[in-house]
Amino acid sequence: MIGTALRGVFVLAASTPSTLAAAGNAHGVDDQLVVRLFLILPLILVAGKLAGELFERIHQPAVLGELIAGTLLGPSVLGVIPVGSGDALAEVIRILAEIGVVILLFEIGLDSDLKQFFRVGRGASIVALVGVVAPFLGGFLFWHFTPLGHDFNLIDNTTTAIFIGATLTATSVGITARVLADLNVMHSLEAQLVIGAAVIDDVLGLVILGVVASLVAGEAVGLLSIGRALGVAVGFLALALALGLALAPRVFGFVDRMRVRGVLLVAAFSFALIIAALAHLAGSAMIVGAFAAGLILSGTNQFDTIEERIKPVADIFTPVFFLSVGARLDLRLLNPTDPANVPVLLIGLVLFLIAVLGKIAVGYFVRWRKFNRLAVGIGMVPRGEVGLIFANIGLDGGVLSPQLFGGILIMVIGTTFITPPLLKWSFGRYGVTDPQPLPERGAEPMERTPEPGPEP
Repeated sequence: MIGTALRGVFVLAASTPSTLAAAGNAHGVDDQLVVRLFLILPLILVAGKLAGELFERIHQPAVLGELIAGTLLGPSVLGVIPVGSGDALAEVIRILAEIGVVILLFEIGLDSDLKQFFRVGRGASIVALVGVVAPFLGGFLFWHFTPLGHDFNLIDNTTTAIFIGATLTATSVGITARVLADLNVMHSLEAQLVIGAAVIDDVLGLVILGVVASLVAGEAVGLLSIGRALGVAVGFLALALALGLALAPRVFGFVDRMRVRGVLLVAAFSFALIIAALAHLAGSAMIVGAFAAGLILSGTNQFDTIEERIKPVADIFTPVFFLSVGARLDLRLLNPTDPANVPVLLIGLVLFLIAVLGKIAVGYFVRWRKFNRLAVGIGMVPRGEVGLIFANIGLDGGVLSPQLFGGILIMVIGTTFITPPLLKWSFGRYGVTDPQPLPERGAEPMERTPEPGPEP
């Protein structure tokens, strides 16, 4: 009986608008849209949580389960999640996904200690800078000079190459922190370097995204346009932080004294949306604004309460984003038996190798301190959420074709999958270093905690 009911719900959720219209002439189009949303949204949320639970049980990030669940529910398999421009519900799902990604970046901002951000030192800054520049140059040069897949370009080759390079830059703070916590090494110098660098890495990645977003909007590729977009992204972030840090403590102190139920959550949620919208209006990216909003509120006295109360909101909206991204992957492009798919798979493989090697190199640029360099590099490998955000913006903006989107998704999934086992092996092989502060270049080296193996 229950199985029959579930099958009925699934069939209704997967029905096309015309099917529902024929089944219910007594209801208006708006009612049909609401009914479809009420059927599909629970399937998205429940499937995302079940898939996330399954992947966490096999010691993989939940985001991978959500991506795969989205692919299975997408048009290439079951056809439950609509993605076509001709379906009004697809636009509703897209808006919910946009809210999800804004809240996700708002949470990342909340979790980023602004004071620690300025305290992490030269070591973490160099790790972050190399971790952005090396993969970006690798991705840009690969696409700019290789003849592989240029038939997949939707716009000029240089802009496409810039965008592909940008998708390889940012490390996933959330995935890296979760893996380090699971390995019980959050106390280590390696973890401090990775987390500090990953935060800087994400900020640099978001600035690059602001530049890329301007290019997606149709601006010509040149030093002037790139410089203007970079100035807008950095300028907005700096201005938002300066004004926000000055005003937010007073505003949220007043809000916290109000008696009406849920007012602090509503104020924080509204603040994130407003700053994200202002970032877009200023010519930057909405997620840059959302990240800035989180950074601002991380310095308020209400930080702990806001962080706790925003989690249920993120639990609703953020999975919608990841499942909608997964739904846009056409699994037919990954079929190796089809000769037409070979370029897509090769592109995904090359981007994966550039993404891994470009990050693993980062630890070896901090030469004035001994630590597990290989572990730091591996910790910077997973792309996760930010890589998916970049890819999604490219697909929506008409920069990335479905084939290029599929190749980038291969890279994101691959880098996220390999990080947990490689980090575990690296710490077991080369050990963990005590969390002593990094000395500046030229300072006397500090003693290193003995390790069970040679320095990588």
